[in-house]
Amino acid sequence: MPVDYGEDFKPPPRYKNGHYSTFIPYLFGKKPKVDYTRERIETSDGDFLDLDFSRSGSKKLAVLCHGLEGSSRSGYVILFADSLKQQGWDILAINYRSCSGEMNRTLQMYNSGMTQDLHTSISYAEQEYDDIGLYGFSLGGNIVLKYGGEGIYNISPKIRAIVAISTPVDLYNASIELLKWDSKLYQWNFLLSLSYKIFRKKRQYPQGIQLRKLLKCTTLYKFDEYYTAPMFGYKDAEDYYNQNASLQWLDKINIPTIILNAKDDPFLGPKCYPVELVEQLENVHLLIPEHGGHVGFAYGRNDRSWMINKVNAFVNKQLEKSKT
Repeated sequence: MPVDYGEDFKPPPRYKNGHYSTFIPYLFGKKPKVDYTRERIETSDGDFLDLDFSRSGSKKLAVLCHGLEGSSRSGYVILFADSLKQQGWDILAINYRSCSGEMNRTLQMYNSGMTQDLHTSISYAEQEYDDIGLYGFSLGGNIVLKYGGEGIYNISPKIRAIVAISTPVDLYNASIELLKWDSKLYQWNFLLSLSYKIFRKKRQYPQGIQLRKLLKCTTLYKFDEYYTAPMFGYKDAEDYYNQNASLQWLDKINIPTIILNAKDDPFLGPKCYPVELVEQLENVHLLIPEHGGHVGFAYGRNDRSWMINKVNAFVNKQLEKSKT
């Protein structure tokens, strides 16, 4: 599909800085009130998933997948949940293992390509609905894209569209981008949260966790090298990134899909904008505005309507097509 460069997105000057556009909505953006009902489901490996629903009797379900160390309460998840509720959707906001407020049972938590939990969640909920939309943010975007293309599940025919926002489709390339000096604050924020979880895992699995490795984890790459990769059976961080990067499955997605990645996103490297590939694909649309930061796309602190309207219009269009 032809690439859309989002020329209609023209934020005020202050929001033309990728870091500013990332930080301000995250720190100060208004969070609408969304009332969730939590349902816990068991997984086949003896763990559990906490799923947060907001239901109104709709036959449309929006499945929302948060980013690294986020949850169903992350600002961008709440923002979309509120908008979609107003458009008549029911909401399923997935909490990855260890992200619901209660530590999961198994040694493994979650990773950037853990599509089995997404499939389990959709399978649990889909019977009540006629139409499903998948929305993924950052790491969650990689998961929904991988799910759409990897071809190892019997994907529900009710899924009408996939939305991936601020997505590191090339995980290794994104990890290199985060090594830059002006991205250190993001890394420290994630590492603090992840390190706390490693301490909690140590209490669960005294023989399975080596705390001394935390001293070496000065970057997310090193955390994945010493913890994520071995926990999930990968050779090293690079092997983990390469095996799970959604870029390799984009050409196999047969569900209408939109990827929204700002050019000034401080989390994304150049390979996260696969223009030449997408131009050859029938089902994948790529939207690359000049500005927007990481899951920001703000006209002002509490105005992110451009992002919401763009992706929801895409999904609604696919719904209309499915009825004809």
